[in-house]
Amino acid sequence: MSSGYMFAGQGAQYAGMGKEQFDASPAARQIFEQADKLLGYSISRLCFEGTTEELTPCAICQPAIYTVSVAMYRAYREKNDETPAVCGGLSLGEFSAACVAGVFGFEEGLKLVAMRGRLMDECCQKHPGGMAAVLGGEPEVIAAACEDAGIDVANYNCPGQIVISGEEKGLAKAMETLGAKGYRVVRLTVAGAYHSRLMQPAAEEFGKVLADCPIAKPQCGFVQNVVGGSVEEAEQIRRNLQLQVCSSVKWEQCVRTMLTLTGKLIEVGPGTTLSGFMKRIDRAVPVSHA
Repeated sequence: MSSGYMFAGQGAQYAGMGKEQFDASPAARQIFEQADKLLGYSISRLCFEGTTEELTPCAICQPAIYTVSVAMYRAYREKNDETPAVCGGLSLGEFSAACVAGVFGFEEGLKLVAMRGRLMDECCQKHPGGMAAVLGGEPEVIAAACEDAGIDVANYNCPGQIVISGEEKGLAKAMETLGAKGYRVVRLTVAGAYHSRLMQPAAEEFGKVLADCPIAKPQCGFVQNVVGGSVEEAEQIRRNLQLQVCSSVKWEQCVRTMLTLTGKLIEVGPGTTLSGFMKRIDRAVPVSHA
């Protein structure tokens, strides 16, 4: 049975990521060399030697995680000749998934995520806000609290974990409301209100960038966050990549769609966040790491 591949999103970065694959795999090394040349600076040095602070801004973090994820996948495939049954990624990880699924080439995807990161950084500065994780509680109750506060649900990660996002006053109101209901609400250390209406300006500008990028039909199953399901048509893929910047990430739904096409999953990229989510989505499904 072919596996499904899940790709890590922003927040999974750590100092030294990708160095093991760079040292051991010619295919991974080629990816890092391509990235350094295209970006005009050494993203490989930042991945291998950079501090947490250097790796945190979207403009650096997004191309770094994308590069590491594709390099890890290429290194894995050198030793495991298995065509993916389906690919999906959490937020930024959707671009790594799209690359592996054949939606666009590595360099085209790198240009997209580099611009996406810059636009999101600019949006954070112009439209400040924040995010919080809500642990426990019903999705409908959380969504209602967000609507009342004028903010948004950013991520439906897994049963028992939903992330909310928006401007500071509304976020504080929603956190207070949900806390009063007995839910555990944890403020996240992030630079802005990702996957919320505050990112709409970034989404609009990113749409202009996407318009010039060739998009192909996926060569395997490909799930997208905005719809939580499989998408094949090129223009719909393009539109969903744009909307994802300011829309809810339906990750649990994406995973359940992937499980209709395969019974085993492989997490690709830095960290093990997605494997952790899987324990809450379906503990019986085997998950390994590339």
